[in-house]
Amino acid sequence: MQPQRFMAAALARATGLQVAPQPERSVGGGSVVECLRWSSDAGDLFVKLGPEASLGMFSAEADGLRELGAAAALRVPEVRGLGTASGQAFLALEWIEFAAASSRTESMLGAGLARLHYSTAPRFGWHRDNTIGATPQHNDWTDDWAQFFATRRLGVQLDLAERNGYGGDRGGRFIERGRRLCERLEAFLAGHCPRPSLLHGDLWGGNWAAAASGAPVIYDPAVYYGDREADLAMTRLFGGFGRGFYQAYESEWPLDHGAAQRVALYNLYHVLNHLNLFGGGYGAQAEAMIGRLLAEAG
Repeated sequence: MQPQRFMAAALARATGLQVAPQPERSVGGGSVVECLRWSSDAGDLFVKLGPEASLGMFSAEADGLRELGAAAALRVPEVRGLGTASGQAFLALEWIEFAAASSRTESMLGAGLARLHYSTAPRFGWHRDNTIGATPQHNDWTDDWAQFFATRRLGVQLDLAERNGYGGDRGGRFIERGRRLCERLEAFLAGHCPRPSLLHGDLWGGNWAAAASGAPVIYDPAVYYGDREADLAMTRLFGGFGRGFYQAYESEWPLDHGAAQRVALYNLYHVLNHLNLFGGGYGAQAEAMIGRLLAEAG
């Protein structure tokens, strides 16, 4: 039996559907994994494939999509199946036809994201670890937001950057200065007491789209419960969100005082992650951000 037929049989068992013996075609959708369009008797599937070791990452993604879907605030792809075959792991999701986003779609996305953030937990974190891109993301429950962000987010990325060799000649003193920033987060965030909101966690312009109906769809999450401003901050890091998105969000739930000053802090996490994943100019960007944040922290 050819490897694709092994995979088709595994997909059928995992989804309970009759699936084609081979995928229809490869599609875009991930820099880390392979993505395929695979037909079934209940509609097409969006199938992610990766090494067998990717099963834990796919499982956490599936749980994250279910968590987002349970909030009933924005559409997310329905999880159809998960498993391994022929040395590969797979995650099967419903296939959603996408179309061009309109200004109305962006407004719906902003209002829906605010409603998503109304879903809260008693503490910051999540019931399991997951990944941010291909990087492990640690989500141990924590009562204090500044401590969570310093240890579970910035601290982890700084440690990884040091292991990747960015603490020496390649990175100057920015790791040492980044740790100093972590020590000052309590003061930096003084007076800011966010609720632990359900976050998408990796909300850049490539992780949302418009369904054919015009409704927004979010996917590829890195779910946890944190400060809602962290999701909003990332939307400003790479673009892809228009004025209507922000206006609709704030009409639903206005941002807290000082939110603009916290954007760089929350985006530092993603810049450090991009440094660890891709290298390049992200080191200089992280160093500049840390310098500005330390100056603001006094």
